[in-house]
Amino acid sequence: MRILIVKRDKLGDLLLTTPVLEHLAAIAPQAEIHLLANDYNAWVARGHPALARTWTYPRARAGRRLRPGALVAQLPLLLRLRRQRYDWALVMGGDESHRAIWRALAVGARRVVAYVQDPSDYDPRLTDPLPPPIAGHETMRMLALLAPLGFDAPPTPPAPRFELPPASAAFAAQWLAARRLEAGRYVVLGLGARRAKKQPSAAQVLRWAARLHAEFGLPTVLTWTPGAADNSVYPGDDALAQAVLDRAGAYVHPFRGPIGDALGLIFEARTTLMPDSGLMHFAAASPGGVLGLFADPRDSAPASRWAPLGARARHIEAPRSVAELSDDDVFTVLRPLLASTAASDRARDSAPDRCTS
Repeated sequence: MRILIVKRDKLGDLLLTTPVLEHLAAIAPQAEIHLLANDYNAWVARGHPALARTWTYPRARAGRRLRPGALVAQLPLLLRLRRQRYDWALVMGGDESHRAIWRALAVGARRVVAYVQDPSDYDPRLTDPLPPPIAGHETMRMLALLAPLGFDAPPTPPAPRFELPPASAAFAAQWLAARRLEAGRYVVLGLGARRAKKQPSAAQVLRWAARLHAEFGLPTVLTWTPGAADNSVYPGDDALAQAVLDRAGAYVHPFRGPIGDALGLIFEARTTLMPDSGLMHFAAASPGGVLGLFADPRDSAPASRWAPLGARARHIEAPRSVAELSDDDVFTVLRPLLASTAASDRARDSAPDRCTS
């Protein structure tokens, strides 16, 4: 049985798909599983042990910019995919995705599974339309797409899987050494979020960093999305970060850089505190785990659907805005994640007298 997983979404969305790959490989070891992703997100799952092959197509649109050449470049790939003669194509996502569905139909699989509001919007090649779920975590929604294959979803999903690239680890080692910081003996505090209501205020960040330093002896690595808050492609956090840095103590270490480098720092941290975002899901897959910040459960991205998954993944959701959360409520949830980890134990044993702040 040859199965194609079609996934066209963002980085965190693809990471949340890895439990589906893991479960499918475990219950159908005879299946040959392929992934079709785009040139922005495919690296997230590349090398996953469940995958026999990853196919990558160039995105036709980057932000608001159309890439006509990318459409032409997709045609030879489509022909190669049709020659694979897939038994199943699964449009992997917790809701209807028109473009992903049409891409899956073009592959010519014998059966195509997708969430669809109105099956009449598509032709009969969409053999297995399912009504979109009205509740449940995104990963559980995707696992439910295996039902037409005769496979049940597990009671709880496996944790997302991500292997840190060697270049990210090398960057982290160099960056930490330059600042006399040690693996496992600092906290990453992130600002990046698409919705401002999910971001902590500058005053909260300053208080949290001071408390981490005073009570736990842990410096803070402050990360944020570069750019202006009114960026139409992805809002940046330069202004909020500067408001923090203007008043921060020496125990706050700023990092403004690409996602690969940020992942290296996250994977070496004691733990991470971060708003709902793709980076939050990567942090959940790291040894230190994450406390994800959410706000307004009536929003289109509530914690009930998008909370981080994993043994060291926690979240807190404010009624309206993260800025209204009390410090004590945040640290009640954060405190268990500040407990010693394997990374922090190794750092302490190898360099017990080294200054960390």
